Amino acid sequence: MAAIDADDSEVEGGEAAAPAKRKLSGKVLILYIVLPLVLLIGGGAGVYFSGLLGTSHKEEKPVVVEPVFYDLPDFLVNLSGPPPQHFLKMKVTLQITDANAAKRLDAEIPRVLDAFQIYLRELRPEDLEGSAGILRVKEELLRRINLAIQPPLATDILFKEVIIQ
Repeated sequence: MAAIDADDSEVEGGEAAAPAKRKLSGKVLILYIVLPLVLLIGGGAGVYFSGLLGTSHKEEKPVVVEPVFYDLPDFLVNLSGPPPQHFLKMKVTLQITDANAAKRLDAEIPRVLDAFQIYLRELRPEDLEGSAGILRVKEELLRRINLAIQPPLATDILFKEVIIQ
């Protein structure tokens, strides 16, 4: 009976009755659970964003739009500044959005020529020096034509001839 009482006392204490649960250590948890999950998620995201995962888009050929050009009349303006008097002669071609824009531009050409003349007459010979000067003139002329005609029709301005005398 003493042996039975000894067994009962151990059961009452609860120490030997239940086997001890082992906790996973931090290294094991990271090595066997977190690291594989991160690798799987990263690999899946890489495959998804690379486009290898079931994207069956048909290859579309890019639509090539033929450029449409519009020749403006020649400009001959006197430049501002001290004597001697300087003149600017320009031949300009506009690249426009489409053929219908050419019809609209024909109707609006006085407005465009006025905007160009006002700007060009205020230039000084120093404003046209070098490629940076010509680039600034080009950007300003494009801005002025697109302000004069709404919605904007011109996508680029091409200089055929620029003579400063």
